[in-house]
Amino acid sequence: MARARIGDAEGAAAVRAWRADPDAASRDIRALAVRYSLQALADKVPGNTVEVRVPPFGAVQCIEGPRHTRGTPPNVIETDAATWLALATGGQTWAQALASGRVHASGQRAQLDGLLPLGFG
Repeated sequence: MARARIGDAEGAAAVRAWRADPDAASRDIRALAVRYSLQALADKVPGNTVEVRVPPFGAVQCIEGPRHTRGTPPNVIETDAATWLALATGGQTWAQALASGRVHASGQRAQLDGLLPLGFG
């Protein structure tokens, strides 16, 4: 069963609330902002080649190419919520996140350079 989509108004409000004060944003706001931004990434670059994980809040598959169906995906990107939201909103570049060690990317196609930020204004 597919997850219900997060509405743009609700999702954008959560992203704005997180951006206004990341340290004060509640866990519910962070979770909603992460899930909405992952949804936006999957909408921007649909596919099943790369899995982007932001535990414990969510994961999506994106980017066209070979489809993964069983076991551990060959192309995985994993990071924490704060780093993901900084990437999604333009507060940090892909290169900065990789250099800091806060993003783990494995696989030849596990990269989001040029796809972020997602344009949340």
